[in-house]
Amino acid sequence: MSRARILAAGDEFVRTDLLTRALDAELERTARSRHRVSVRTLDLGWPTRPWGKVGEVVEAAGNEDTMIAALDGVDAAVTHLAPFTRRVFERAPDLRLVVVSRGGPVNVNLTAATRAGVVVCYAPGRNANAAAEFTVGLMLSTCRNIAAGHAELGSRTWPGHYFRYESAGFELRDATVGLVGYGAIGQLVAKLLAAFGARVLAYDPMAPAEAFGAEAERVEDLNDLLAASRVVSLHARLTEDNQHLIGARELARMPAGSVLVNTARGGLVDYDALCDALDRGHLAAAGIDVFPAEPLPADSRLFSTPRLVMAPHIAGCSREVAERAAAICAGEVRRWLDGEPPAHCANPEVLSGPGGSAGPAGPNRR
Repeated sequence: MSRARILAAGDEFVRTDLLTRALDAELERTARSRHRVSVRTLDLGWPTRPWGKVGEVVEAAGNEDTMIAALDGVDAAVTHLAPFTRRVFERAPDLRLVVVSRGGPVNVNLTAATRAGVVVCYAPGRNANAAAEFTVGLMLSTCRNIAAGHAELGSRTWPGHYFRYESAGFELRDATVGLVGYGAIGQLVAKLLAAFGARVLAYDPMAPAEAFGAEAERVEDLNDLLAASRVVSLHARLTEDNQHLIGARELARMPAGSVLVNTARGGLVDYDALCDALDRGHLAAAGIDVFPAEPLPADSRLFSTPRLVMAPHIAGCSREVAERAAAICAGEVRRWLDGEPPAHCANPEVLSGPGGSAGPAGPNRR
């Protein structure tokens, strides 16, 4: 019987108790009878304590010294935001597995992990349903004047002008909605929109042909999608090549009175150009959950731009997301303990090295 020491480093969203309960449930069903498992805990305090850059990694909570102390003698770690930097890997010689409960392990130095022979896993799709539902919520809020009407009622005025034809909102039924990016979230949005009776177009040069089914029509050119869509919703990953994918020219191609929704990444949009388009009335509204700087600076132009519905980067935030993320992490730990291949590995080259995917008793243990 092998022995495994696990660190559960939670925060105020993917809580430490969610991680430990998920580990208990997963290991009780399978691995606990074959492995002696002990779990150490660490609370990182996000979002009360903000995240940021730690060492060379980003969107991390905590600090290197705290992590080094917590990882003493630890074989595997599960976390949402803990920083796994080069220095942390160098000072944690027993560590063999890191599982991050996010769509990508941005808080892990993958090069350093690979050099140290540490398998890094992550949790794609954990928030896809939450983000898809939120996206449709922003569409309804903007297209039907829900947020604008609420704001006016909050000032104790009765906004009867929304019954003027030119001020009335429009329905998603029979509207053409263009999705920029057609991964897991985009595909779920398309399914939800199909239930509304919308016509859905999708642009994603990286998506395989089989991803496009009855819910969405594939469009080969972004400009064609923009020109044809009354609502445009962004679901692409941010890369060096698509910064400001939607700028002044792209917004001008959208029909007058159309709506832009962004729940993907702030860097996809030139927000000054978006404010210009809203100020002059070319766009009817916009719904934004992500920004180039978070939190927004107090003097941001976005606060004074009309017909702009904003949320503080919460599209992927639900209780179910936190619970699902913890369960995905626990599943990866169980597979590692049993010597099975991981479901989602960010550095698969480690698996083909000495010891492969063996758990704590395997030959890759230092």
